[in-house]
Amino acid sequence: MRTLAGMALLLGLLTLSGCDIQRDNTANQQSHIQARGELRVGTLYHPLYYFLRNEREEGLDYELARGFAEYLGVELTMVPAYSLNELFALLDAGKVDMLAAGLIDTPVRREHYRFGPSLYEVAQTLVYRKGEPRPKGLEQVSGTIRVLAGSSQAEWLQRMAHKLPGLQWELRKDTDAEDLLRQVAEGRTDHTLVEDTLLARTQRYYPNVDAAFSLPSSRPVAWVMDRRDDDSLLAAMLAYFSGQREAGVLARLNEKYFGHIQDFDYVDTRTFLRRAEDLLPQYRPLFERHAGSLDWRLVAAVSYQESHWEPDAQSYTGVRGMMMLTEDTARQMGVDNRLDPEQSIRGGAGYLASLIERLPDSIPEEERIWFALASYNIGLGHLLDARRITRLRGQDPDAWAAVKDNLPLLHQAKWHRKTRYGYARGREAQKFVNNIRQYYQSLQWLYKPATDTGLATAQAETHPTDPTY
Repeated sequence: MRTLAGMALLLGLLTLSGCDIQRDNTANQQSHIQARGELRVGTLYHPLYYFLRNEREEGLDYELARGFAEYLGVELTMVPAYSLNELFALLDAGKVDMLAAGLIDTPVRREHYRFGPSLYEVAQTLVYRKGEPRPKGLEQVSGTIRVLAGSSQAEWLQRMAHKLPGLQWELRKDTDAEDLLRQVAEGRTDHTLVEDTLLARTQRYYPNVDAAFSLPSSRPVAWVMDRRDDDSLLAAMLAYFSGQREAGVLARLNEKYFGHIQDFDYVDTRTFLRRAEDLLPQYRPLFERHAGSLDWRLVAAVSYQESHWEPDAQSYTGVRGMMMLTEDTARQMGVDNRLDPEQSIRGGAGYLASLIERLPDSIPEEERIWFALASYNIGLGHLLDARRITRLRGQDPDAWAAVKDNLPLLHQAKWHRKTRYGYARGREAQKFVNNIRQYYQSLQWLYKPATDTGLATAQAETHPTDPTY
């Protein structure tokens, strides 16, 4: 997957030469939107595109669309659809100005629509269930492939039909790609075809699904506009994304949504999900009671990384308990017995919250937690040293993506001799934060509040540990 930070504006520029059919010749599309005072964006409920958490709108496409509306000087209205066909119908009927929902730029779609600049690229990946025969190419696929109606995957299979007449595939409506992955995991279908980014995220919930193979060429993901409209909105979009890239916003969003999904450990994930079902329920009330302003699922994820939710855990360095507190930290947080689960959780959550408060104010609010977690692992002083190295290398010390990449340099004398606190195991801190982000993502899925919309498609009976599903 190519990231947001390396987005290619060339794709968007090429669309400027496309067909120009204005629906209203008296003014351009951008002027209409600004006169109306509202940008209407069609989308799909999805953890990457758009969803509601505690009645607050979130998602990669939402964050970018919100910034674009501010750039145009108008209000943003997101218009969610429940299927791809319904989504494109909104644009065809003129009910929205554009679509922002992780849509892949394909030849067939380009015949009817115009695409903005590439946000990132994805590889189409055939998914199978572990333990079943793994096909190495489309000609070896013996079962049925289920894909979404109206999807780029359906378009590609249609093109392949004449080459492989024996290929079995079917279209599904009123569902989503994550549910198709669940069907593969549960053995209810043989295969599905999805983007590699979605598979990487979903393996944290369904570890027994895996990539059989990916198609040879990746495709760009971009926003979509009606070909009948003029170029004004597209021109504004190109200028907006150029500015976002220069300001580092795209790099931060790339880190937020994709920075922790690259590595997948099947055994670790299976173990985690089993312990989340067997062990976590007895400690959940303690995490909820002592999380304070933090999400209890985040505190639980830290505890799993530290101790696997074992109250008597200890390491050779002397840290102990569910939150693996040092003697000094325990004393600072008023913990008398580090092996007492409630005291440990209370102390660990309080210490993590204090680290967030002690960070420089220049660090963006949404990234402060990752800096704090690194501090939890190697100490605030070493974290500040990593920021210093990042600055010396001409990078942004307030961007977690940059600091994360520079943490391993704390191992090297060439760099740590330039710091205040010297050598530290920065690579371990890097992995520490990445693991917690993955566990946290899984817990957000397993324990989704009733107020969350569009975060998962799993049914209640699949996860009896949480009645809100």
